[in-house]
Amino acid sequence: MPIYALGDLEPTIHPDAFVHPDAVIIGDVRIGAESSIWPGAVLRGDDGHIVIGDRTSIQDNCVLHTTPLWPTVVGDDCVVGHIVHLEGCTIESRCLIGNASVVLHRVVVRTGAIVAANAVVLNDTEVPSGSIAVGIPATIKTGRARVEDIDRGVESYLGRTRRYRRELRRIG
Repeated sequence: MPIYALGDLEPTIHPDAFVHPDAVIIGDVRIGAESSIWPGAVLRGDDGHIVIGDRTSIQDNCVLHTTPLWPTVVGDDCVVGHIVHLEGCTIESRCLIGNASVVLHRVVVRTGAIVAANAVVLNDTEVPSGSIAVGIPATIKTGRARVEDIDRGVESYLGRTRRYRRELRRIG
């Protein structure tokens, strides 16, 4: 798996984390216990740091980047769906970020909130706990998030990670 230092910036990956061989990790990236980074994901901590908490999945083809002023932080027990772009934002614990969504600078997604698939959450937006951000640009729908959907996604990827550790083998 391509894991790169950039000068003095080196990734820190918990030994219980799973990083797929086709994911790319560069620079100041910190990945917590039981988290998973899936094929095609790129986490590039060149201008600042990226933090992934425990038991969080960063799914296929995600792009996580940062800025010199605003790190990208994803808490514990989060599901970051396929093709998501996160940059200079904070995703608190127990959140779901839907497929193909974009979350930009200084956005804060509060605990128990959801960003819907294909949403674009613009700079300086706050998605309150229990709310869903939907659309382009995203608008906030209060009280619509179902935490059980987040929990189900977290459990699914914890199980998937265990399977990949046991069964994944390259054949070509």
